[in-house]
Amino acid sequence: MNGSALKFKLELNARCLTFATGPATRLSGMPEETRWLTECERDAWLALASLIFKLPGALDAQLSRDNNLTLFDYFVLSALSMTPGRTMRLSDLAGQVSSSLSRLSNVVTRLERRGLLRREPDPDNPRYNRAALTGAGWDLVVAAAPGHVAAVRRFVIDGLTEEQVTALREVAGRVTQQVDEAGESRGGC
Repeated sequence: MNGSALKFKLELNARCLTFATGPATRLSGMPEETRWLTECERDAWLALASLIFKLPGALDAQLSRDNNLTLFDYFVLSALSMTPGRTMRLSDLAGQVSSSLSRLSNVVTRLERRGLLRREPDPDNPRYNRAALTGAGWDLVVAAAPGHVAAVRRFVIDGLTEEQVTALREVAGRVTQQVDEAGESRGGC
């Protein structure tokens, strides 16, 4: 590396370090001192943020192209396909697919119009509704699964070692747990 390139890299690193550890700006309800991200933490966060934005789109594109489904549609149908009787109370299904009941209800209505599932009263408690996978819904999720799994392998699994897959599972599980706990403490999610 020549002198000017080294100087640029050192200046860039100094700016990054300032970004990561810079002074706090006081906002209403914010602590006096912000715990800025270290360079390593910032790099990890930006890598995760990039993944959060890119991966769903790549998986959506494959499912849309091959099966006229969104990734969320697929998760709903897949969750139902793996439950006894291929039915689930809507509130339980919302939790299973990490969705609000309102969002799930809109998707269920759309999938119901396509004949992929039906909404019905829960026989154990008619105050609740449940979603039931239809034969057409079963056929579609069975047809979509191989392409979806191939996309998951291509974009995630096959590029990682077994140890990295284990670490990914552990990190994703821990971050999900923290988000769930924060939602519970706010009385939401």
